[in-house]
Amino acid sequence: MKYELLEVSGESCANCFTLLPIVNRLAAARGIPVRHLEVTEETAAEVQALYIERVPTLIVFKEGIEIARCTGYLPEEILEAWLDAKLEE
Repeated sequence: MKYELLEVSGESCANCFTLLPIVNRLAAARGIPVRHLEVTEETAAEVQALYIERVPTLIVFKEGIEIARCTGYLPEEILEAWLDAKLEE
């Protein structure tokens, strides 16, 4: 099965900046590609289409279909447990 992790962040979001290397490390350890989407005027339509209400937002896709989403900063241990649980479903 093909998974993808989308990380949506804002330019001046401290939590986003802190979370991104953690997300990249966890995804790499699981062989999952990460796509980073910065909220800007150019990406506003995509952000709106994804119903992003706040940043950071993480979305797990399986075969192109959203299967899980979390918003806000999560400590690494909790994020790791959340991601592993979603990949096992």
